[in-house]
Amino acid sequence: MQSNKHFLVFLFVLLGNTLILRAQEDPIIPLPIVPMQDSITAPLIPANILNDSISVDSVAVDTVSSKQPLLLDKIQYKAKDYVKLSQKDNKIYLYNEAEVYYQDTELKAGIIVMDYVKNEVYAGRLKDSTGVYSQLPYFKQGTNEVRPDSIRFNFDTQKALIWNSRSEQQAGLGALGSDAMKVYAEITKKENDSVYFLSEGKLTTSKDTVDPDYYIRIRKAKFVPKKKIIAGFSNIYIVDVPTPVALPFAYFPLSQGREGGLIFPTFGNDPQRGYFIQNGGYYIPIGDYADIELLGDYYTNGSYGFRANSRYAKRYKFKGNINLSFENLIQSQKGFDDFSRSSNYNIRIQHSQDPKASPYSRFSASVNLGSSQFFTNSLNQINRSNTQTNTFASSISYSKTFPAYPSVNTSLTLTHSQNSRTEQISMSLPTFQASMERIFPFAKRDGIKKGVIQNINFQYDVNAQNSITTTEDEFFTSEMFEDARIGARHRIPIGTNFKVAKYLSVSLNGSYEDVWALETISRRFDEEQQEVVTDTIAGFDRFNRYSMGASLGTVMYGTFNFGEDKKIQAIRHTIRPSISYNYAPSFEQFYETYTDAEGEDVQYTPFETSLYGRPSLSRGNSIGFSIQNTLEAKVRDKDSTVLEPRKVKLLSNLTFSTNYNFEADSLKLSPINMNGGTEIIKNVPINFSATFDPYAIDNNGRRINTLNIKNGGGLFRLTSARLNTGFSLDSEMFKKGGKKKTEDENQDPNYGANPFELEGARDGTSSFKKDKEDTGDVENPAYANTIPWNARVTYVASYNNNNRQNEITNHSIMFNGNVKLTPKWEVGVSSGYDLKNKGFADTRFAFKRDLNSFRLSFDWTPFGRFERWYFFIGIKASILSDLKWENRSQPFR
Repeated sequence: MQSNKHFLVFLFVLLGNTLILRAQEDPIIPLPIVPMQDSITAPLIPANILNDSISVDSVAVDTVSSKQPLLLDKIQYKAKDYVKLSQKDNKIYLYNEAEVYYQDTELKAGIIVMDYVKNEVYAGRLKDSTGVYSQLPYFKQGTNEVRPDSIRFNFDTQKALIWNSRSEQQAGLGALGSDAMKVYAEITKKENDSVYFLSEGKLTTSKDTVDPDYYIRIRKAKFVPKKKIIAGFSNIYIVDVPTPVALPFAYFPLSQGREGGLIFPTFGNDPQRGYFIQNGGYYIPIGDYADIELLGDYYTNGSYGFRANSRYAKRYKFKGNINLSFENLIQSQKGFDDFSRSSNYNIRIQHSQDPKASPYSRFSASVNLGSSQFFTNSLNQINRSNTQTNTFASSISYSKTFPAYPSVNTSLTLTHSQNSRTEQISMSLPTFQASMERIFPFAKRDGIKKGVIQNINFQYDVNAQNSITTTEDEFFTSEMFEDARIGARHRIPIGTNFKVAKYLSVSLNGSYEDVWALETISRRFDEEQQEVVTDTIAGFDRFNRYSMGASLGTVMYGTFNFGEDKKIQAIRHTIRPSISYNYAPSFEQFYETYTDAEGEDVQYTPFETSLYGRPSLSRGNSIGFSIQNTLEAKVRDKDSTVLEPRKVKLLSNLTFSTNYNFEADSLKLSPINMNGGTEIIKNVPINFSATFDPYAIDNNGRRINTLNIKNGGGLFRLTSARLNTGFSLDSEMFKKGGKKKTEDENQDPNYGANPFELEGARDGTSSFKKDKEDTGDVENPAYANTIPWNARVTYVASYNNNNRQNEITNHSIMFNGNVKLTPKWEVGVSSGYDLKNKGFADTRFAFKRDLNSFRLSFDWTPFGRFERWYFFIGIKASILSDLKWENRSQPFR
């Protein structure tokens, strides 16, 4: 083909803009030939590949049609060592740290060869004199990244052939977060932007990308980035050893976010109920803010169970979850003596509203109701953590505030309380409450209040409810409403306070209550049946009551100085004595009488069934005494460079209280209550309480109107006492300089907590917190000097001597702890011992092992009512969490 002068100009510009150009051909010598238009278009480099400064040939082409290039943008390229243009080969060679950019495609490699006729590019590695490869290609198109050994890519068709490709796909989204799936393939064919075909591939989530501890080998597969991998025959390799865990075909979802799909179940065998599958089901996302998880269990003897779990959340609005569970349990087989059938259910709802959603209204719900024996009899491992739950409680409430002065807070609440032992249920359907803020009628709203008059204040509140008490058998039936009680109470408290003699604080208070009821009672003596008959009278009725009181208190300080040269420099004693007086009249007007069998008049009040108590028949007239003590010490610091002494609380609280009833005909003085606490031992709080009775008791254990000291005893008689303390220990406390915040504590807020929490774990493995970064490439690293550990010990003792029994009613010690033998081995224990009854509490051992990509746990309760064991091993990554094996014993019943 004949050259022309335009081609010479183009070649000159190319030579001038190249960083380093090593010519491999002889220089071109211009020939004295008159330029003429050629009848064939020369296959030169398209103009849009080159720089903007290169001129486009202005000579018109002939009429012979030629294939137009499909490049839609300029190709930018560079290299560190040289860029070589070969007109003979129609190629451009880039060497050492070569880079090519075209639209959203980015290619980096040790060497890159571009064919500007075919619009193809080839990239490969560099090999040094020792045979070591470096600068592996990096190919990125859009958000998809591939790191192969070599690649061949066509700019026109967007197809590519990739050798030994390595890519990473983020997949999954949920409580465990997203996981990175590493995709390897010996040969990869890129069909288009969204489809790749793999040959001899490997899939793994291992952090070690060179030598993974496990992978799934796929022979042939179709790979759609960020969506899925569809493979033929696949099986698992562990440390390059093939396993019989295989599938004839496999589907691996790689999409981020929530996707519906099957939840793989757990298989097992129960000696009493046969073979079973547990926790299998389907996951369904609902829109952008909610989802639902449908799970089921089935046993070959006919037992079954199902659960529906739904979670929902909307940022800055609300969040919550709903869990519905039902189990139909069949024991043995029909026709046998031990055959039985039972059904249990449980409903749990949690809902909370973000405070930003509405500043003046709020809706919240916390529901936990169901069969009393649901958790105890459940065969599913996820319910094990609740086997010792004795009380189910629920509350659904809506509150609203009216901010205009005076502001009013209102709430409507539905409550439920259920005792799993007595199977008694108490509900309030509903309770309405409203309260008005405190008003100072004789003072400015924002001014300072001084004196008796300006400090006078009052409030108003109302409480109304419908109370139901029933049993589990009558729950959800019409019979549960038969004994419902409805009532309301209006209350207006009023008070004021002022100073006397500068150091004495005086407060005066009063309260008025108006109680409404929708039913009352009437009693009469039936002569024929010779018994008292109580009739219930439906209809509105009310009574009122009021009281008043006053209190006087002050604060006294006493300091004992021992000298700054002493270890204990001073002790400060703070005393807060107070005296109070309360008076309430008798409300005999709300009482009626009937004549009993002996002809005597018996008083009763029609409001005995009132939800807010009954009017008092006796007058209240009492005086109360209280003394609160605090004892602190100033101690010289062990560090001589610290000039200021440190404060130590010898007694954080020591309070004595009692009252004297002027209206009582006997036993006017109440028992003296003592409550105290101290932390004289650092980080070991000690709380104690006791009750002292000044009166003696007779041989039947009843209090008599004789002081104990006059009956041959002491000034007071100890009737009850309680002591509890607890402390935490860990390895950091015994290091020089005291406890320091460890890396584990910085990363994990649950560091040092009970290791046996399984709440909410579908597969029973949530006792593993989200794994921290591994400790390196060491297979089983060891600690250099100390082994991290933590422990918690709680001690409780109770004493009762009301009737001279002199008995220790409770004397127990509870403990739990963890020991990290290595960064990947952890052992935990939780137990307790009853020192009175000589027996262990529920004792559990936990063993955990971090196997890099896998996690292993063994939970064992060796004895007791809930004796059992549970073993689990599985892949950490949530995307492959169904690749697991677990086994468990069945609880002894």
